[in-house]
Formats: sequence, C-alpha cells, structure tokens
Amino acid sequence: MNSSSMTPKEIVEYLDKYVIGQGGAKKVIAIALRNRWRRMQLEPSMAQEVTPKNILMIGSTGVGKTEIARRLAKMMSLPFIKVEASKYTEVGFVGRDVESMVRDLALEALSIVKKEESEKNREKIEAYVENKIIEKLLPPLPTGASEEKQTSYDRAFAKKQEQLANGELDNLKIEIEVSGASIDVSGAGNVPPEMAEVQESIIQVIGGMNKKKKKEVSVKEAKKLLEYEAQKELFNEDELKQKALEKARSGGIIFIDEIDKVAVSANSSSRQDPSKEGVQRDLLPIVEGSSVKTKVGQLDTDHILFIAAGAFHLSKPSDLIPELQGRFPLRVELDSLTKETLYRILTEPENSLVKQYEALLKVEGVELKFSEDALRAIANYSAIANEKTEDIGARRLHTVVERLLEDISFEADSMSGEVEVTKDLVDEKLSQLVESEDTTRYIL
Repeated sequence: MNSSSMTPKEIVEYLDKYVIGQGGAKKVIAIALRNRWRRMQLEPSMAQEVTPKNILMIGSTGVGKTEIARRLAKMMSLPFIKVEASKYTEVGFVGRDVESMVRDLALEALSIVKKEESEKNREKIEAYVENKIIEKLLPPLPTGASEEKQTSYDRAFAKKQEQLANGELDNLKIEIEVSGASIDVSGAGNVPPEMAEVQESIIQVIGGMNKKKKKEVSVKEAKKLLEYEAQKELFNEDELKQKALEKARSGGIIFIDEIDKVAVSANSSSRQDPSKEGVQRDLLPIVEGSSVKTKVGQLDTDHILFIAAGAFHLSKPSDLIPELQGRFPLRVELDSLTKETLYRILTEPENSLVKQYEALLKVEGVELKFSEDALRAIANYSAIANEKTEDIGARRLHTVVERLLEDISFEADSMSGEVEVTKDLVDEKLSQLVESEDTTRYIL
C-alpha cells in the first residue's frame, strides 16, 4: 500500500499499533495528512490556495503528542523536525534564529531523498563499487589484448565477483582514492545562510588544493567509501535538491513543542514579556508562509504542516498572541493516562517496554516473564507516582520498570533460564518508594 495515499482510517489503524488511546488526536492528524494528499490531486491554481490546517495539541508531557507526529512522519517518509519553542528565548530577548527550523527541515528532506534514490539505484551503486574494487585487485587488460587473454580475464573477473559477494575478500587491503576535503557543514542548521556560504567557499578552496588522496583500506571499508563516491557520480546533486525542496514544501512537518512556554499568562506580573512575545512574533511569518533561504535552496513554508504542542498548565491557548492562535485552527486535547491506559501501553504496542526488556535480557540467556498481576501492579504504581508528583505520563513506566529490574539486569550475566517477575516482587521493590511522597519525588 502506498503510504502517501492512506485513508484516515488506515492512518489511525497504523498509529494504534504504537500509540495507545488518544483517538481524538489521531483522527485530527490523520485528516490533516489526508487533506495534503487531496490537495495534490487538485488543479494547480486551486491547490495553491488550499493551505494546511495547522494543529495545536494540548496535553501533559508523556501522553503521546510527539510520538503520534513522529510515527506518522516515519511511516510516510516525510521530512520531520521537532523543535522546542522555549529554546528561542535562550539568547538575549528574542533568542536564536527561528528560521533555523526551516533550514533543518530542508536538510532532513535532502537526507530522505538521497536515501530513497540510493534504495532505488541499489543495483547501479553495487555494480559501480564492485567494478572499482575488482579493478584494483585485477587491473584491466590493455586495449588490443588477444581474445584468449580477454576470455581468461573475464573468467578471473567472474571469480572475483563471486568471492566479493561472499565476503571472502573483505580483509584484503587495497589502495583507493578518496576526496581530501571531507568536511561537512550540513548539520550546522543554526548557521545563517551568509555564514554557510562562506564556509562552503572555504571548503571548496581546500578541496581544490587537495582534490583526492590515496588511502589504504580493507575491501570491507572500501565498499562504504566507494558507495558515497558512487552516489556523487550517479546522482545529479541539483536534481536531488529540487526533489528535496518539493518534498519539504508539500510534505514537511515541523513540530513545535513547549509552545505554552512562550505564551504570556494574563496572571503574569509583566503582561508584555518581550522575550516570549518576541518569539511568537518571530514564529508568525514562518507559520503564515514565507520564503527561507536554505543550503538546499529557497524553501516556501506556505504548505508545510505545523503542529504545536504544550501542556498549558500555567497558561491557556488564548494567552498566545491572536495572530498566532489564528494560524492553529485545529485544537485537540489529549487525555491524561489512567491506570488502565498505562497497562495497555506496557503490553499492547508492537515494541512495548516489556518486549524490549525481554529481548535485552534474552541476549544474556535469561527468559524474562511478567505475570499478569505484576503488569497490573506496575501500571498501578506508575499511576500513583504520577498523581503524587509531577505527571510525566508514560515516561514514568520507564523509571518504574528500570527500578524494578535493576537487580535482575545487574546479575543477568550469571543467571540463566526463566526468571518470572511476580506481583510480590513488584510490591517488594516499589511499594515503599511509592508510599513515601518524598521518596517518590526524588527516586521515581
């Protein structure tokens, strides 16, 4: 099934495998993604007018806000960037360059496009790498060689191909030429475009002075180094950049977390907080739609989907500036996690926490088993800990399970066979910690 044209029902069904509950949030985000596909089917003049309906998720930490968006982006191979709104208040009054999130998205899109093209052209890349390596082990015949020599060479070449495929040549040392200037500034997302251009110019100068250098490596290492060279030879960088820009424009998702941290509460002693309001005003043109210069090219943000999220414990969505509120028309409130939901999170997802620990200890030869009562007790203690102290949602399960299995994990190398985690063990390890509020606050 083509993930880009999945129906809302199929999207929700997929999310149910990884995120428990939160049906309302899943439904809203599934519709938003389906609307993108619908827009792509329209006439260009109409498609240009249809803008994405950005989403504001309201809910405590650890209830699945980020996980829903991240899972979807991964499934659909969409460029996805998560940023914290509060980080833009760190430096001075307004803080870091807000446009950096768009530049990061462009680089993420380029990375996805390169990966997709590599998968599509896997055979060509492997053939290029294979020829380069075998040419080093078996230098080509000079032109005008006799037919007999050519036949003999072809036989030897075929044998080397077979040995290479079977990994028999992996430890052989060969000398290959690699690019001398392998400095990469692509990760410097927060560097202003002008500075990035200066960096690139310097790198090109260094590269011009020292284009290639010879290096002796094993065949196994050569495969990786030559794969990168094959991509540069076989792919047109400009075409890749154009595809990446289109992917980011029509499919990019920017997840702005902690949006409530830049909202100025009406109860605040200083209603006009320049730092927080400055960040909101900086975010506004990006969310409304503007053109940002990136290393990949000029990227318009008109059709990028923005998902903002926050707990809104100390402020309300109405405390955001009206212009920004208007750019997030879809509001969805996520439920706090109950004891029953925590139990389902422990047991139902494809790679649930319980399955992860079972797999980890199986490496040591320990068959870890959780009784039904024990799982219920873990969920119960996690829910109590969340009530008594700060509610950190499903993340509490990580703390509780890690605490519970501490001794078993420590002794696992000297244990073997089946080890069952019972309700008695859970009570013994956790009851005293949870009963004392002070202990819970500092340990769980």
